Amino acid sequence: MEFIDTYVIPGAIIVAQILALVVPLLVAVAYLTYFERKVIGAIQLRKGPNVVGPFGLFQPFADALKLLSKETILPAGANKIIFLLAPMLTFVLSLIAWAVIPFDEGMVIADINVGVLYLFAISSLGVYGVIMSGWASNSKYAFLGALRSAAQMVSYEVSIGFVIITVLLCVGSLNLTDIVEAQKTVWFAIPLLPMFVVFFISALAETNRAPFDLPEGESELVAGYFVEYSSMSFALFFLGEYANMILMSGITCVLFLGGWLPPFDIAPFNWVPGPIWFILKISLVLFVFLWVRATFPRYRYDQLMRLGWKIFLPLSLFWVVVTAGVLVAFDWVP
Repeated sequence: MEFIDTYVIPGAIIVAQILALVVPLLVAVAYLTYFERKVIGAIQLRKGPNVVGPFGLFQPFADALKLLSKETILPAGANKIIFLLAPMLTFVLSLIAWAVIPFDEGMVIADINVGVLYLFAISSLGVYGVIMSGWASNSKYAFLGALRSAAQMVSYEVSIGFVIITVLLCVGSLNLTDIVEAQKTVWFAIPLLPMFVVFFISALAETNRAPFDLPEGESELVAGYFVEYSSMSFALFFLGEYANMILMSGITCVLFLGGWLPPFDIAPFNWVPGPIWFILKISLVLFVFLWVRATFPRYRYDQLMRLGWKIFLPLSLFWVVVTAGVLVAFDWVP
């Protein structure tokens, strides 16, 4: 009985918490593809998915069934183990980062004091899935796409790091719950507006989304690092990209948009539960992701690198110095 109380019950609770997070997240990923096609359709004066089910609501399930029923093709010259591990790694990393994201006060799987470092570690590992897939495919096109994607992700992680440092200077803690609670007076998107813009644009580049979808440049690289993938191995890359979009939107909300906090601490805003506010903010940021894709043309690769290294990096570094100077000068050090 003591064994059950000590190990089994806490383990069952943790598994239940993980399922309560992962299952809605997978449904959200599926329907994000539906809403993306609907939003782009509306912007281009089209209807979007409207055949499978009422208003096309069953389209994600039809897509999943199509991918499941296809044959998994392994290229003859591929390293088969790494070839199959790469999409799994990409997908798993997009899920385990959610362990430290707080949905409300106390509503988080792991409320660790180094939550930001945990997110840094997970995001830096994302490059490995891309490199593994490009190399293991034994295809020049896949390998070129992997190199471009890895260079792009590493370049914009630098500016994202400096942006997060400005937030940490204002909070004095690496705990994501503390970061949200520090925004009760004002969301960091207002005093740190340039960093908010840099973070969002860097998030587009980090997730390989338009206008920074250079790894998937169809005109020159066919389909980038996953050109040799099919069936569920391709679907895992696809799901990983959209799960990363939701993750970056969640991190944006935690760092700059007050997390679960309402915009105004007055009725009727404070009547709405915190998780609802958090989900609404994530939905708003995701809409901007989709809006940008339908609006802007793709960057040239030299323009992409120039933006990351010659504009965002000096700007974010300058803003770290300014933020630290202002905090010390006005004795606002937390």
